[in-house]
Amino acid sequence: MKPTATEQPFSLMPRSEKPRRKGLTSIIDFGPDGFGWTGPRGVSDLLDCAAAYIDYAKIYAMNALLIPKDTVAAIVGLYRDAGVTPYAGGILFEHAERTNAVGGYIAHLKSLGIQSLEVSENYLSLTDDRRRRLIGEFREHGFRVIYEFGRKNPEEAMDLDHLDEIVTGSFDEGAEHVILEQSEIDVVARDAPDRLDALKTRPWFDKVFIEADPYRFPRQHVELIRQFGPDVNLANVTAGQALRLEGLRRGVGRAVDYSMFQTALME
Repeated sequence: MKPTATEQPFSLMPRSEKPRRKGLTSIIDFGPDGFGWTGPRGVSDLLDCAAAYIDYAKIYAMNALLIPKDTVAAIVGLYRDAGVTPYAGGILFEHAERTNAVGGYIAHLKSLGIQSLEVSENYLSLTDDRRRRLIGEFREHGFRVIYEFGRKNPEEAMDLDHLDEIVTGSFDEGAEHVILEQSEIDVVARDAPDRLDALKTRPWFDKVFIEADPYRFPRQHVELIRQFGPDVNLANVTAGQALRLEGLRRGVGRAVDYSMFQTALME
């Protein structure tokens, strides 16, 4: 049946296609876990359904060492072939830095086909000079760098001026994105919620990922979408949450009261 002249295309509210500059979703690949089984077969099924909505995939913590090397390499290849950027999580970097094994860490990532990595300070502290030199060194080895700001157990709400300095310095050294650690966001939301609004005014905000808590899905993710808008960059999304998160961004689901219909009615 041919559509009449007044019919609209049958589709959801549009979102920007990959490669996106905002509204990015970074999943966390836990491997075999209570959040889902993301071995090669699981990742393949996931990407068949949701590759268009996943921009980055973090290889969790020490999994790049715990899981057999050939399996990790296969998973990394699946992500890359689907247009998803896999990257090594910051805990792996911190282990390398703490044990004076950064050279071996670089060689290991290259052997796995991982071309992006996260530099973090969850449990160690870097001087400004060391942070800059590490980002520069990784860049010289051909890695795309993501810097994560924050501690796993912060004692007070982050200072936005200090955050400005770290974020700006990281970008100046060539970092591609900055992630704001979930625990830092939690403390700010509890103790200084006005600073969340102030984050949106920063000129670098579109290049920052807000790290969400997988255990508080979908409630917290909806709160972040309402706080920062549907095009907020979100990290630490589990593989099984990626498709539903895309729906939430577009107003699909009970958690957002199917706001897609409210938008349609307003138009």
